Amino acid sequence: MAGLDGLRTVAVVLVIVYHVEPDLVPGGSVGVDVFFTLSGFVITRLLVAEYARTGRIGLWSFYRRRWLRLVPAMLVMCAVVALLSMALPLPLLDGAWTAAALAAGSVVNLVRAGEPGPYSDLTVPFSHTWSLGVEEQFYLAWPLLLLVLLRHATARRVLGWVAALCVLPVIWRMVLWDPTAAHRIYNGPDTRADQLLIGALLAVVLARLRADDPRLALLRRWAGRLCWPALVLLGLVAWQVPITGASRWNPVWYTVGFLAAAVLSATVVAALDLCPRSWPSRLLSVSALAWVGRNLSYGMYLWHYPVIRLLSDLGVDGDRLLPAGIAVTVAAALASYVLVERPLLRHGRFRVRRWEPAMAVAR
Repeated sequence: MAGLDGLRTVAVVLVIVYHVEPDLVPGGSVGVDVFFTLSGFVITRLLVAEYARTGRIGLWSFYRRRWLRLVPAMLVMCAVVALLSMALPLPLLDGAWTAAALAAGSVVNLVRAGEPGPYSDLTVPFSHTWSLGVEEQFYLAWPLLLLVLLRHATARRVLGWVAALCVLPVIWRMVLWDPTAAHRIYNGPDTRADQLLIGALLAVVLARLRADDPRLALLRRWAGRLCWPALVLLGLVAWQVPITGASRWNPVWYTVGFLAAAVLSATVVAALDLCPRSWPSRLLSVSALAWVGRNLSYGMYLWHYPVIRLLSDLGVDGDRLLPAGIAVTVAAALASYVLVERPLLRHGRFRVRRWEPAMAVAR
């Protein structure tokens, strides 16, 4: 879906700008919130479609595809930065091997969640992989839970259970809230689960509605109407709402704000999916945006933080840092896509296609 791919591009560029010029977009980390909701939607839609088609969810196949898509590229990034630490005596690269091990194990978010004060240097230069840890921990648990729901509950009850699960992290954040718990809330897989589950809820709703269902037409109409307001509100959050930093820990944002960002993101996702001819969908479906989102957005997210920090340590600063950081990040993402990600994904698709005829005969 080209519009969703274009949304990925916008989100990752927003995060990059935030890490270079935090005063320009103090709430730029909302791009990660958009990623969470989009990921929950796409993954759940794939899982529900597989269950509808086959009556099962191939957990091993799912975990294998996720591993091929996410882990090898991250391991290469960790290895390159760790090896650079042996050649360049820069502050960024101190302790890079330990940080690389934490990133490779997808536990950076758990380490950061346990730090009540300022973040330590333990996870630098892979601090940005906290969000990948949240997503990968969600990917481990959610297919199992969804499979149980699909097997043992009616469609309406599945919808009710997923909606209830969306509310639990909000209540949990309210229980936990304290300025000293900000890192726990921001990085915890349990305290950020509602953002992924809102996307999952949207996928379940769309899967339940038939093409001729009047409720689907109603949803399409309202999603189209609310898409622009939702995009504008997300832009205002990025522009005007400081989110991270000890002086910016807002109790409203750290309790219900994450849910609000997820609802806004889900509104945009619904509009892009249901209204492909709307202006937001057309703008985000521009070929260049869609191609970057589909093929480079993950690599850009992986590489942007160490690239920016490395350039800064090497003396690139001021107005030069943002364009230089984006240029080097895109180059690294292209190399990752061509040399690591695309070959592995092609290999994975070949193996799936090769085994499908035999599996069909067996069934």
